[in-house]
Amino acid sequence: MRVLITGGAGYIGTELCIKLNQNPEVKEIIVLDNLHQANFNLFLHSQIKPGKLTFVKGELLDSRTLDKIIKGVDVVYHLAAENSDNDKLHHLHEQVNNWGTAELVYAIEESNVKQLVYVSSTAVYGYSDNEFDICSIPEPTTSLGSSTLRGEQHVERIMSKVNTQIIRLGNVFGYGVSMNMKGILNSLLFDSHFVGRISIHGSGNQKRPFISLEKTSSILANLLGGKLDSGVYNLVEYNKSIMDIVEVIQTQNPDMEMIFTNQHLELPQQLVAVDERIMKLYKGEKLGFEEELKILKAHFEASSK
Repeated sequence: MRVLITGGAGYIGTELCIKLNQNPEVKEIIVLDNLHQANFNLFLHSQIKPGKLTFVKGELLDSRTLDKIIKGVDVVYHLAAENSDNDKLHHLHEQVNNWGTAELVYAIEESNVKQLVYVSSTAVYGYSDNEFDICSIPEPTTSLGSSTLRGEQHVERIMSKVNTQIIRLGNVFGYGVSMNMKGILNSLLFDSHFVGRISIHGSGNQKRPFISLEKTSSILANLLGGKLDSGVYNLVEYNKSIMDIVEVIQTQNPDMEMIFTNQHLELPQQLVAVDERIMKLYKGEKLGFEEELKILKAHFEASSK
């Protein structure tokens, strides 16, 4: 089996490569990435043996490259995206999440690909005090959410021909070879450990959906071979407020300093129901939220010795 991973050198993509490398059914992993994040740890520290992984530096909008590398591919994981929630990046969101996804879908339509896994985002739902589930109508309120929803619409077009899963992913946290400190939880724990001070914007009462990197990469790897029907799935496990997270961090580092800015502000929140249909694909150790944060903290401690 040959697998193509767009964005495979990123935070999630690197861990997915490591897990697929351990699957004897996977004969080749092709990574398409523009290395925009300047993260080279997939090549330096993933310990994937040479020969199984093929790297192609390129862009989703390069249709010629897509058509070339997709020949003979059985499964496509589409992780490449512009995930910044900065609405000033509207053009980049549209270029990558919308039109880049469209180009990939065009290439798949002309190929023999049997399965497509599109890693979308819960940002497509927008914000609400009510809990979203897969039956909720998406009403994105950001450029990120709007462009990602348009990407989903391109993918939906081939669902009748190709086994296709649209995975609306929550905020991912946890240690990985290609560590990402942009996520709110990773950032808070890093600042707590290395800086000794965390900053909280607003009241901190707003909730967000979270899931660990280990569970995310394991579930994505276990999707291989069409273990789920074509459809839309939410990949989240916890709905936690910023203050919920801070409370756990405080138990690990009681001496840290906290700084609030605009504490009177109640920021919009998002709650997403756990989708048991996809969570059942996780076969690893059943760890809770506090335990997963302890593991991340242990990695920080080990790196600072």
